[in-house]
Amino acid sequence: MASRPFFDDPPPALPAAVGAPPRAGGSSAAPVRWARSLVRGREEDAAWVRPSLIGLLGVAAFLYLWDLGASGWANAFYSAAVQAGSTSWKAFFFGSFDSSNFITVDKSPAALWVMDLSARLFGVNAWSILAPQALEGVATVGFTYLTVRRWFPPGAALIAGATVALTPVAALMFRFDNPDALLVLLLTIATYATVRAIEAGKTKWLVLAATLVGFAFLTKMLQAFLVVPAFGLVYLLAAPVSLRRRIAQLGIALATMVVASGWWVAIVQLTPAADRPYIGGSQDNSLLNLIFGYNGLGRLTGNESGSVGGTGTNGSMWGPTGLDRLFNVSFGGQISWLLPAALILLIAGLGFTLTRGRTDRTRAAFLLWGGSLAVTALVFSLAAGIIHPYYTVALAPAIGALVGMGSVLLWRRRSRTWARLVLAGTVATTSVWSAVLLERSPGFAPGLAAAVATLGIGAAIAIVGMPLLHRAVVAAVVAVGLAAAFAGPAAYTVDTVLTAHSGAIPSAGPSVTAAISGGGPGGFPGLGGGRGFPRGLPPGGFGRGGFPGGFGGGAFRIPGGTGGGGFGRGGGSFLNASAPGAALVKLLETNAAGYTWVAATIDANSAAGYQLATDDPIMAIGGFNGTDPAPSLAQFEQYVAQGRVHYFIGSGGGPGIGTGTSAQIAQWVEQHFIATTVDGVTVYDLTQATG
Repeated sequence: MASRPFFDDPPPALPAAVGAPPRAGGSSAAPVRWARSLVRGREEDAAWVRPSLIGLLGVAAFLYLWDLGASGWANAFYSAAVQAGSTSWKAFFFGSFDSSNFITVDKSPAALWVMDLSARLFGVNAWSILAPQALEGVATVGFTYLTVRRWFPPGAALIAGATVALTPVAALMFRFDNPDALLVLLLTIATYATVRAIEAGKTKWLVLAATLVGFAFLTKMLQAFLVVPAFGLVYLLAAPVSLRRRIAQLGIALATMVVASGWWVAIVQLTPAADRPYIGGSQDNSLLNLIFGYNGLGRLTGNESGSVGGTGTNGSMWGPTGLDRLFNVSFGGQISWLLPAALILLIAGLGFTLTRGRTDRTRAAFLLWGGSLAVTALVFSLAAGIIHPYYTVALAPAIGALVGMGSVLLWRRRSRTWARLVLAGTVATTSVWSAVLLERSPGFAPGLAAAVATLGIGAAIAIVGMPLLHRAVVAAVVAVGLAAAFAGPAAYTVDTVLTAHSGAIPSAGPSVTAAISGGGPGGFPGLGGGRGFPRGLPPGGFGRGGFPGGFGGGAFRIPGGTGGGGFGRGGGSFLNASAPGAALVKLLETNAAGYTWVAATIDANSAAGYQLATDDPIMAIGGFNGTDPAPSLAQFEQYVAQGRVHYFIGSGGGPGIGTGTSAQIAQWVEQHFIATTVDGVTVYDLTQATG
């Protein structure tokens, strides 16, 4: 087949699908043709299309799998839960932090289920936990391509997939064990299913989309529903069936989504509290409290019981709120490289299709991806509660799709002056913004910012004057424009891949000076929002200059804690796992089989390091933050009296250790049991009371 220019391939014939299986009753040669199509692609595709797709997926796989074990346990909080789920099916189902099922993680467990199964097959190690996340990333790139390719030329789909693959925060989260990787994959496939539903008004595809959104809810709760308004409204507008049928189909889809997201919630809520673990992150052992409180409306308002959370309408502990949040020093380098381009091209795409008929697919595609982007971005920008920069990985597929669709839409109309002006403005804006982001890390890739800006502005000028250029020069202009757009995020992505990450709040790319120096706009107060934070604690721990109150040396003291210097290496913190020495591990493992929990400590990250080191359950008092009212002092006293807990490790400490049940338990232990120091960590033997 003769090769055609990259941007000028005709749109795909519809309703044919990439790799669609043969219909029932077809000829005996149909399976052969289908198998061949998986290798060669569509019949109408140019010869370069399928090799380009394979190359794109290969690059994504390389980026996400390269030296994956360097990050070790990554987020040890979730790795410890995977360890528990690989040992206990009860812990698997409920998403327990420990195999003795004292408390759950503060999220729904679908992402853990995938990693749990991998750990059961290949053992509990960094690769068995992180490799599923990486493969989910490759699949996300693939489904972004497939969704855009459905209605647009292959050039648009390849740009969309490449944008996702080269987004720094995507490289971060697809190499990490947080729930976001599975969430993004499920929502991307749901978008593909919605596109298929809109094509022919098919209920089955709409039901599939609703089912996938439901399972995305079981991955990260209410965040999954941010795409629902776009899905529903675009289907209601553009599906080629009667209004009555569209409304009925959406009703069926809504019921499906409720069932798909609610079955696990119903089982947990109907299980007596005595027969299941405490619901981590809740203040009343209720899953509904977790869904609508700590992980729900509290994220928007900042009123999060049990959180370290927000401070009101002008901003939050996690940085100032506002429409510019995604561009500030903490968020900008994670996701915003091509966000201005996506917004420009979204407006251009909607303007170009404004007068088209109701079922126009080009407009439907821009509305679908643009609506998902707009709602999610607005929520992230205005949320006054807990918000971390890595959440923005959810925006990557929509940004990629809009950039791919919009750039090719304009390119195919480059004979028109308005199209060249918009395309040139997009290239210039993207390159200048990339230069700004690169300058925030002045020690990183010197000269790249100036080169990107120069090449981008030069390409923009050439695009405006394109009718005067020779065909070979036009091809060079395209290459230079793409290089200017992708050089910055690609450099940040490579840096992310080559750097190990750990802790609860990882960050992609190099250090951002403004964020590290004092929190900066959007930075974590006193901790920074850039490279220094995810790489571990600053020297000496948080101390007085860290988290408000100065853990270990501020307004309260941890029994057996590290004093005024902040956390020691062994005890960890509520954002970083403990790193026990060999002597402490040996002590905890002694007679471990005789106890339900070999030890207890305050907050889950402190417990995680001990649990992963010993492969034995550790009680995480107070859950992730140490603020959950579990167990009560009376319950803990009963556990100790029954001989179910061997040691109390006194060097943990989350925000909840100054007040509440965590403080009561710590004080009771200090008053009634003798302290010893092992590997610099204070340990209380709960079988040996004082006096």
